[in-house]
Parts: sequence; C-alpha cells; structure tokens
Amino acid sequence: MKSFIGSLVYCLSFLLADLCESYDLNNPSHILAQTYAQRRNNAVPQRTLSPAATDPHCRSRPLDLVFIIDSSRSVRPGEFEKVKIFLADMVDTLDVGSDATRVAVVNYASTVKIEFLLKNHLTKNSIKQAINRIEPLAAGTMTGMAIKKAMDEAFTEKSGARPKSKNISKVAIIVTDGRPQDQVEEVSAAARASGIEIYAVGVDRADMQSLKLMASNPLEDHVFYVETYGVIEKLTSKFRETLCGMDACAMGHDCEHICVSSGSSFYCKCRKGYILNEDQKTCSLKQVKVEIVQDPCMCEARLAFQRQTQTSLQDLNGKHILPKS
Repeated sequence: MKSFIGSLVYCLSFLLADLCESYDLNNPSHILAQTYAQRRNNAVPQRTLSPAATDPHCRSRPLDLVFIIDSSRSVRPGEFEKVKIFLADMVDTLDVGSDATRVAVVNYASTVKIEFLLKNHLTKNSIKQAINRIEPLAAGTMTGMAIKKAMDEAFTEKSGARPKSKNISKVAIIVTDGRPQDQVEEVSAAARASGIEIYAVGVDRADMQSLKLMASNPLEDHVFYVETYGVIEKLTSKFRETLCGMDACAMGHDCEHICVSSGSSFYCKCRKGYILNEDQKTCSLKQVKVEIVQDPCMCEARLAFQRQTQTSLQDLNGKHILPKS
C-alpha cells in the first residue's frame, strides 16, 4: 500500500510540474494556457460557453470591426482552422446587426483578399458560415499591404462602414505568427490617424516589435501574444472585456441617490435640492441662505417682514423638496 501511494505521489508531482510550465507567471501578457493533455496529445482546446451568454449586463458597443488574418505558409492548415474558430467565437460575443456591430474579414499572405465586407453579412450565423468558407492563401506575409487595403477598401462607407457622424468605432484586429515582409509603421500610423483602433495579436514566432508598431496606444491594452494557435481561443474573453459595453451601475453601486455609468466605472449624483457629501456617495439637503439687507431707516415693520419671508422660504423647502430615500 505504501509503495502504491508513493508511486501515486511521484506521478502527481511530475504532472503538477508539467502543468506549471504551461503558464508564464512572470509575464501575464503571455497567455500560455495549454493543458497537460493538449500539449501531450496536440488536442483541440475544449470549446466553452460564450461569456456574453451568461452576463446579462454585458453588451458590446456598436463597432465596424475588421479582422485582418495572416494565412501565410507558416500557418499550417490545422492552425488556420483554429484562427477561424477564434473568429467565430468572437462573433458570438458581439451584438451583430445593421445598427449594432458589423464584421468584415481581410485575408492576407503575399497577396491580400477581402473575404467579405461590413455590409455583406448582418447576422451571426451568416458571418460564421462565411468565416467557415475562408481558405488560406499560402506564401508571404505582406501585413502592411493588408492594413492599407483594409483602410482604403474595407473601412469605407461604400463597403458598409458607418459615416463619421454616427460616431461608430472602427476597430481592426490583426492576427499574425510571423515578421512582416513589408513596412508596417507608416501605414499603421495612417490607419490610426484615420480613426481606426488597431489590436495586434501575435502567435508563436510573431515579431513583438512589429506588433507594437502596428497597434494603437496604450500598447498594453492593444498588443496580445499567445504561444500557439492551440490557445488563441483564450483571447476571446480578453477581447470581450475590451469590446463589451459594461453598465457599471447595473453591476452594483453604493450611491445614495443617482448612479451615472462612465465607461467601466461610475460616479454618484444627488437629486435636485441635495448636495454630494465628501464621501462622494451620500447626499445632504442643500441649505438655502437668505441674505437680510438691513434697511437704513431700521423700520421695524420691514425687518419683521424680512424675517417672516425667510421663515416661509425655509418651510417651503422642507415641504416640497423630496426627503432622502
């Protein structure tokens, strides 16, 4: 019995050690989340329930979203299928529709191909079917050319992008595993200057410096890295946090009167007639000060009238301003 337990402990120690190596604890920006079984058997990661389906307070803000995906020779067929699963999972987390988020895909290698435009598919099922039909292009990594084509053609009103007056965010998510074979710095800067927010996702051998040249600032929020295509789906929740319009007040607050959402945070306000206390949460009845102007003649009747007016005003405030809830 002792020898059996000893063998079991020995095996478990190796298993735990192997699992720990799957995570880079010193660099949380690198998501190295393959399990022991996946790395040993090269298995496809388990699909999980879309987080958006379990959080009723999470709705993605309307976007004109263009995926720019690398399908060069270095991306093996099985890996490219994982990229397509990642895109489909991303679509599942979004509110897709004509007045919500519109999605397009630009596929690139040594050539660039717009697989479908923002105006082509306005339902989740239609987009996912179109993603499933995408085929890799093979040679080359012309990332700069792909960004330019996306800027010049995919993000235009003719292709389905909303006009600037609509104030709809334009977002590009680039997925690549290599080093660009053309220049990306100037074209990326031009794309950002035109109002396109760029996220850069690097996989495996991706050049980190190139990712930083492409991405929007702050870089810590726009540059992601995963060790293999086998774990790229783990980024879905990261992008969900970024693209999801969270209602901070609906998630819970401690404001006494009014909660006002502001991005991912909130602040408190008071109803009319009240002022916010120093704790920035509770409210107090606003004190009405009536200035008494001394009459030069010191007429008693006028002074009495002023005192009576002040008392009446205070009584009215007490009766008609809502008490604290």
